[in-house]
Amino acid sequence: MDKPILLLINLHSKQGLLRFGEVVASFNNLGVQYIIGQINQAEDFANCIRQYHDKVSAVVVGGGDGTLNAAVDALLETNLPLGILPLGTANDLGRTLNLPRTLPEACAVIAAGYRQRIDLGRVNGKYFFNVASCGLSIKITQALSGKLKKRWGVFAYAIAAIKTITTARRFTTVIQIDDGAEITRRSLQIAVGNGRYYGGGLTVAEDAAIDDQRLDLYSMEIPRWWHIFFLLPALRSGRFSERIGISRWHGRKIKVWTRSHKRINTDGEITTTTPALFELCPKALEVFVPNPATKPLTEQVAKGKANGSLA
Repeated sequence: MDKPILLLINLHSKQGLLRFGEVVASFNNLGVQYIIGQINQAEDFANCIRQYHDKVSAVVVGGGDGTLNAAVDALLETNLPLGILPLGTANDLGRTLNLPRTLPEACAVIAAGYRQRIDLGRVNGKYFFNVASCGLSIKITQALSGKLKKRWGVFAYAIAAIKTITTARRFTTVIQIDDGAEITRRSLQIAVGNGRYYGGGLTVAEDAAIDDQRLDLYSMEIPRWWHIFFLLPALRSGRFSERIGISRWHGRKIKVWTRSHKRINTDGEITTTTPALFELCPKALEVFVPNPATKPLTEQVAKGKANGSLA
């Protein structure tokens, strides 16, 4: 890289504070130059990217999907590629991109420099990487406290779901795919996915990919809340059918209306409401991913430590 990377990690988060030294040591071993941005709150990610955009070659963010979402607007404005360090609870975007889960290996991916352009979703002007949803997911998001995630990690998603599902009720929604005919459904949840994974490892659709240039929508239509326990295998695998209470469509532009305003969750944060216009932004962002033609990452990391740079 001809310029240093911009390294953004929130040192006020538990994972960021505990593992910052590991990240710095890994980049030092790999011979990667970096500028460390000052992060105190979510808004600082975008501010730092705009401040340093002409001094750096890429932006590396340590955090989970919500943290990455805080940086996305500034990344698009500056056209800088994104490197991802797995410091979140679920790291669904990292899983979608097949990124390694250890920090030294994640740093090695960035140092190797191989990049891929990915799609983004957008709902009412708000970008998202993984999924935007309304209904049951909103109650789960509200129950998913920071304390719960710190104590239980990825299992916090399941705990929050169990706490809230008994009070969830179906609502009437009208869906339009790519200006086609309007479809009316009684749904417990509407989810529109851009990537493959969300919610701690659930799958948007069996054949979904973050560069397939389409959005995948499913409508959960079970009449009783306890029916969801029969759906868990399908939610994990993404193999949906109306026979089990889930309807599915895909397109590049999706409109959703509800009788009353429903709040919408984008990558774990409540950001907008229905009525909603979901749009595909194809090949919108460049990200660092493993190069399938190179040696296994464990070999790259070991070699980088020995030589002080990544071969």
